[in-house]
Amino acid sequence: MRFDSLSEWLAWQETLHPKTIDLGLDRCMPVVERLGLRQAEFPIVTVAGTNGKGSVVAMLEAILRAAGYRTGAYTSPHLVRYNERICVNGMEVNDEMIMGSFERIDDARESISLTYFEFATLAGMDIFKRMGIDAAILEVGLGGRLDAVNLFDAAIALVTTVDIDHVRWLGNDRESIGREKAGIFRSTRPAVYGDARPLKSLEKYAKKLGAPLFRLGREFSCTLHGESWDWYSEDRTWRGLPRPALAGSFQIFNASAALMALSLLSKRRPALSIPLTAVRRGLETVRLPGRFQILPGPPERILDVAHNPQAAKALAEMLQHRDSRGKTFIVLAMLSDKDIPAVVGLMKGLADVWYVADLNISRGASAAVLAGVILQKQASASIHLFQTISQAYLAALADAAAEDRLVVFGSFYAVGEILQLERNKSAATVAEIHE
Repeated sequence: MRFDSLSEWLAWQETLHPKTIDLGLDRCMPVVERLGLRQAEFPIVTVAGTNGKGSVVAMLEAILRAAGYRTGAYTSPHLVRYNERICVNGMEVNDEMIMGSFERIDDARESISLTYFEFATLAGMDIFKRMGIDAAILEVGLGGRLDAVNLFDAAIALVTTVDIDHVRWLGNDRESIGREKAGIFRSTRPAVYGDARPLKSLEKYAKKLGAPLFRLGREFSCTLHGESWDWYSEDRTWRGLPRPALAGSFQIFNASAALMALSLLSKRRPALSIPLTAVRRGLETVRLPGRFQILPGPPERILDVAHNPQAAKALAEMLQHRDSRGKTFIVLAMLSDKDIPAVVGLMKGLADVWYVADLNISRGASAAVLAGVILQKQASASIHLFQTISQAYLAALADAAAEDRLVVFGSFYAVGEILQLERNKSAATVAEIHE
């Protein structure tokens, strides 16, 4: 084996290909063929979208598992551990399994250089093939048409929402971005679209392909009744469903798209029938770290990976509707290629104090840049600058009173670092108790 530890493999992968992001399928396809991954023995649900992908994947996985099926879920990026990206039956696979897959990919690629993300995607499918799963759920990393996940043909393709993000690679308007995400559709195979704002580009592409398109508010819909809701499609109704155990009223729409995908999947694969009891249990038990994740106080701490305008708007609305007796301290770190002015602008009026940090990766924005944008939006803002997100978070904790709340957001990297810090603190506390 080339390396003895997962960390060594990952460090090497980060330097193997000259570009961190290199969209396209041509380089990977020969490797897929050599690994025997071209035709999967299990059905695949591929999930693309600007926001909501992680939530939909989590709901699909939870409901399928509640129905008794063995699942494989591939997601990205991870928050704390790389292993989060590849889960079988709800459990992260271990280092040894990932390293074994990396070795097979390394042998099969010969002289082809692959990106870090491409290695992960191929490893996920390689592991799923060997683990005897009943269904795979694959989350697109960026866009859809040219993303490595699109190497594999989906039985059901699902697009959650489409908004402005990744403009350097996908285009600077919703119609262009929607067309890129529709690239996961397949001829004659069902496609689900969970965005209430329809896009002509996506609809036209589905029609051109001959992919039956199922749209929120048209071919399927939902109705709220207090704490329960009903879901409807052209030939199926599920009534009295519990709200998803994920924060945000918008999760009903994500759940609606997930149910449409599952309904279509069970039609294509009758062996994968989904009873109402599994739908209810899956919605009640679904979990997803880093999405309005609340760490109980005092002070209350809220972690959210919102990093684009659509996600920031949802975060702001949830904060506005959540009772808070004290001040709100916002801890922020972001990538430089995100729409920082729009994200910051949507949080205007919510922060009593900002704690901004450098994001110490190649695409990271500096604390000085973030502070400058905040001051453009609110000249009187109170801002503290830090070199790391952990320093910013610990300073905010030290300043906060019991009735205050901390909000950490802006990047997966930021939320992941704080989750790791909190886990380390918990582990240290447990160790002290047992001494």
